[in-house]
Amino acid sequence: MTDLDSFITGLPKAELHLHIEGSLEPELMFELAKRNGIDIPYASVEDVRAAYAFSNLQDFLDIYYAGANVLRTRQDFHDLAAAYFDRIAADGVVHAEIMFDPQTHTDRGIPFADVIEGLLSGMAEAEAKHGITSKLILSFLRHLSEEAAFDTLAMAEPWLDQIEAVGLDSSEVGHPPVKFAQVFEAAHAKGLKITAHAGEEGPPEYVYQALDLLHVDRIDHGNRSLEDPDLVARLAAMGMTLTVCPLSNLKLCVVDDLADHPVDRMLALGLKATVNSDDPAYFGGYIGDNFRAVAKARGLDREAIVTLARNSFTGSFLPPKAIAEHLEKLDAYVEAQG
Repeated sequence: MTDLDSFITGLPKAELHLHIEGSLEPELMFELAKRNGIDIPYASVEDVRAAYAFSNLQDFLDIYYAGANVLRTRQDFHDLAAAYFDRIAADGVVHAEIMFDPQTHTDRGIPFADVIEGLLSGMAEAEAKHGITSKLILSFLRHLSEEAAFDTLAMAEPWLDQIEAVGLDSSEVGHPPVKFAQVFEAAHAKGLKITAHAGEEGPPEYVYQALDLLHVDRIDHGNRSLEDPDLVARLAAMGMTLTVCPLSNLKLCVVDDLADHPVDRMLALGLKATVNSDDPAYFGGYIGDNFRAVAKARGLDREAIVTLARNSFTGSFLPPKAIAEHLEKLDAYVEAQG
């Protein structure tokens, strides 16, 4: 491990773009399939990993939803969350804001309560075990209807005090943010923060819609914003956080090579970029892997890496006092590392 690698590992950081279903490793998939008596179309862990050869977002989503089928019980969701937190504890993560897709499960007949209570218990265990705090983001599936999103928001009502935000994910192209303007307005009225995937495969227009129609507090991905200088200037002026996912961008062919990744260009343009893992079991790495891979590919120096980590705290949904405490610890770490 190089000095820079070890610096990245120890650097206090937050993860802001993580789909908990996307942290389902093949080993756990097989374990849950056996526990729940479910047949899966793979003979081995190696077969599953071989299937992770995607050419676009939809190819990924097809296997993602198939994998999620093994998640059936409250204990399954607890174990899923616990496994994720165990992994990021070794990556210097001290806070995580994790997305979950309840419709992926409720449409299969899994009670909403089992999904969220399992995740919440895993989150509580992680705080007790690792000291990692976390928040929950309920994501609507954009390939489904706004009416279905309203139904999901209604299901979530008893747990709204334990849900920080709502988001928008799944197939982006052909499903613009405007399709969900009313349900996001309703969520905002309930006091929830707003985030949305925009500008990953979709055009800059989707980012404009996320800003103007959904009134987002954060943009997930946002890469294609760089195609529009006026949009870049606006995002920079707003201090809008972009939750960028380098290995995801490579795996889904948003970039052809990490050497072409725009994360340092984003910083140079004044954009508040962060580094995250998205769906780490499928995309080849957790948050530390993403930091190390893009740092090597783009030749990032310590200053850029620290800026990305700093942005992860200031772009979080933590209260100001907690953000200040994290930044103080970040500065102390950097000073101690010389």
